[in-house]
Amino acid sequence: MGAAIGMTRKIELGPWFKPALRALAAMRRLRGTRLDPFGAAHVRRTERALIVEYEATITEVCRNLDERGHGPAVDIASLPDTVRGYEEIKMASVARYRARSAELVGRLSSTRERTAADSAASRDPR
Repeated sequence: MGAAIGMTRKIELGPWFKPALRALAAMRRLRGTRLDPFGAAHVRRTERALIVEYEATITEVCRNLDERGHGPAVDIASLPDTVRGYEEIKMASVARYRARSAELVGRLSSTRERTAADSAASRDPR
C-alpha cells in the first residue's frame, strides 16, 4: 500500500499518536451502523449487498435441493471464501463471485429441470 501512494519507507508513530489510536479502537463499535464513517464507501455498500444476495441464493438453493444438485449447492455455499482483498482487488473478486454464482445457479436449475423431466418421463405409461 505504501508504495502505491509514493511512500518508500514505513512511518513511525510516537506515543503522541496513542489517543488517536484509542479513538479509532473505540469507534469500532460503529462498524455496520448508520454512524459508520466508512459505511457509505462503494466497497462497504457492495459487501452489504453481497450478504443479502448470498442469503437469497442459499435460501433458494435449499428450497429446491436434491441429490443431483448437491455438488453445485456445495460450490455455491463456498463462494464467499473467494471474495478477498482490498478495494479494487475485492471488487474484482466480487465480479468473479457473481459470475460463478450465476453459472452454478444455472447449472443447479438445469439439473433440477432434468430431474423433473426424468421424473415425468418415468410416470408416463407410454
